[in-house]
Amino acid sequence: MKVDLVSVVPSPYQRDLFSALASEPTCDLRVHYLEDAAPDSPWPARSLAPYETVLPGWTAGRGRVRCHTNWALPNFADTDIAIVNAALTGVTTQQVIQKLCKRNLPWVFWGETLRSRTGLPGIVQQALAKRLHQASAIVAIGSVAQADYRRRFPKTPVYQLPYFCDLEAFAQAAAGRGTTSSEAVFLFCGQMIRRKGIDVLLNAYQEAWRLGLRARLILVGREAELPPLVEALPEQVRQSIEFAGFQAPEALPAIFAKADVFVLPSRHDGWGVVVNQALGAGLPIITTGAVGAAHDLVKPGINGIIVPAGETAPLADAMVKLGTDQALRATMSRRSLARSQQLTPVAGARAFLNILDSVLASESPLIA
Repeated sequence: MKVDLVSVVPSPYQRDLFSALASEPTCDLRVHYLEDAAPDSPWPARSLAPYETVLPGWTAGRGRVRCHTNWALPNFADTDIAIVNAALTGVTTQQVIQKLCKRNLPWVFWGETLRSRTGLPGIVQQALAKRLHQASAIVAIGSVAQADYRRRFPKTPVYQLPYFCDLEAFAQAAAGRGTTSSEAVFLFCGQMIRRKGIDVLLNAYQEAWRLGLRARLILVGREAELPPLVEALPEQVRQSIEFAGFQAPEALPAIFAKADVFVLPSRHDGWGVVVNQALGAGLPIITTGAVGAAHDLVKPGINGIIVPAGETAPLADAMVKLGTDQALRATMSRRSLARSQQLTPVAGARAFLNILDSVLASESPLIA
């Protein structure tokens, strides 16, 4: 099967899956990136594999809001099926879709749920998203995204897959953690921005201290909106917080191994690959229902707690609950680790190829 995949940047997490796909004997994979780096996630440069290329072009925008215009697009001359994994509002994305449709080639759109927008951006997104009616299928990242795409595009087959990435280093680092201490260590990993709920986290952490919890909090990611939020905290609470800054992917397993509980209080996250990493590190997880991964990877009371997005009190209560119950943390830790073993890149590659086979054969979805 000859597969052409158009994606945005060489994300270290997606590349785990791409490598596994390229290693499958039935898959001849070619990956085309729209740009060589993500300005909002300055990962260290890594050499591209023989099946990866960066399309020439230019990019307008800032941070996550970017519009790509590329030339020398893939010719798709001998493609069996194409995968489009890029913003529908991008010029290149629309050109790629137009080219695939003109050549009457099977193609699937692969992505997280479309974030609802208002005003002019919402009108543009709605107009351009109509191209998905022409897709052979949609591969949604997670069950929440699958439900959303089925609602928006009821006549298009919609499959779903969770996110897959290599978690072995997290498991190895966590194996040396030993018994958790009575003083719980909470970990947040992500940009320190409102969408990620950093303000809610710090307010909840302060409230948990007021309720008697004595703990530590490690913050990993770009500081963005963090400084004034930390400055507003009482001195004792502030002294218990460690800001580690942005870290390369290779450094994260050791940092996750220092923690006892992972917290992701996002107001919106289409998926949230850090939840996968927390599973790999065998951590109980506190997150919100606005995180796509929560619905597929976190079972309330089993390996974590799901709280409402944007609310301080429920998050503080969850932190107190896990922060003061060492036995519960240990039980949830084992269950998270067991769940992570089902999310290997090899498993993801084979599941993805099953979907592509099903699309090509016009069969019913194999994963629902």
